[in-house]
Amino acid sequence: MDLETLKTELNKYGQSELTALIDAAATISKIDLGLVSKLYDMAKEGKAGGAEGAITPIPVTVAAELAPALRRKYIEAGEELIRKGGFAAVTMAGGQGTRLGHNGPKGTFDIGVEEHSLFEIQAKRLLRRAALCGAAQIPWYIMTSEENDAATRAFFVENGWFGYDPANVRFFTQFMLPMVDFDGKIVRDTPVSVKMGADGHGGIFRAMHARGIVSDMKERGIKYAFIGGIDNVLVKLCDPLFIGFACLNRYPCAGKSLIKRDPYEKAGVFCLKDGRPYVVEYTEISDEMAKAVNEKNEFIYGDAHILCNIFSVEALEDAGSEGLPYHVAVKKTKFVDADGQIVMPDKPNAYKFEAFIFDAFCRYEKMGILRVKREDEFAPVKNREGEDSPETARELYRSAKERNMLD
Repeated sequence: MDLETLKTELNKYGQSELTALIDAAATISKIDLGLVSKLYDMAKEGKAGGAEGAITPIPVTVAAELAPALRRKYIEAGEELIRKGGFAAVTMAGGQGTRLGHNGPKGTFDIGVEEHSLFEIQAKRLLRRAALCGAAQIPWYIMTSEENDAATRAFFVENGWFGYDPANVRFFTQFMLPMVDFDGKIVRDTPVSVKMGADGHGGIFRAMHARGIVSDMKERGIKYAFIGGIDNVLVKLCDPLFIGFACLNRYPCAGKSLIKRDPYEKAGVFCLKDGRPYVVEYTEISDEMAKAVNEKNEFIYGDAHILCNIFSVEALEDAGSEGLPYHVAVKKTKFVDADGQIVMPDKPNAYKFEAFIFDAFCRYEKMGILRVKREDEFAPVKNREGEDSPETARELYRSAKERNMLD
């Protein structure tokens, strides 16, 4: 889009203040102003996602309670799919390590174990599983952001691709959306830039479709793909049990869960919405639902979604071609006022729009939920200190390694 056309579009949608940002023209030209306008209208009307519909508990399979014969059957099916090249892994790694005090992509962060980065942890796990299955390397797709894509690619080159053949690793960037103030104006966070943010983990389907990732999977003969985040150091992104569980039951999608620690743990929980699989995000769950227990004093809605999901390639194509709905969050963010001064507000002042990966679940009549143990599969690195920090993740990682639970 040339500059004059861009100015016309900005004026059309009431964003004329941005025409002065010549240096930001490349960024602004990528903004879907029509979509932003629709999202603002949605926010003003109070249509902020949420769990509208009849919510009921969802059936769950407990991994530790599987009969030995069935467990072996699932594992063998998963190993066979890996061996035949029908499985791929997708890692969401678009974030920076700012909250950890790290200057660079979050995947380059070192938690202080033998593997010197979160990327190396996942690379070694994939390579190890392929070797155990007697397979070629498992195709690995990594979603980055415009902010960290170049640095991520350079990090892989600097580290010899962690032993991976570059032909089996493919990077792709997620989409970005601007934040919008309560008057519908796109927020400027400096006099020469606009406030952009990732479109949420649910945006991965749109990105995989638009960037040719799903097409590449189909060309390779891949049938199922795991999707998970970079910051969980215990994520089993090539677990034969989980893979076999999904493919033998012909689930279009499957997810791992674990029992939440307390009613208010910051994690969405699996459920059924109008009879279809869904996840109620922790920001949208009611107090009554969060505390509800059964006669055994167990949480009725206690299976937390830990961003460990498997999708058939057909499901990925289906969700990517149409995209997912956006949820609205009210945030506090710095902005440039009418006088060109940067202001840090003392209360929320803008809308942020995100798609959630679990909104893909309700497209299907059935979904497999495999409940696993927290200490074996969930050690996120989110905070510099305290809970979910490098220290806690490192301890959990070392414990799992001692118990031979990393694979």
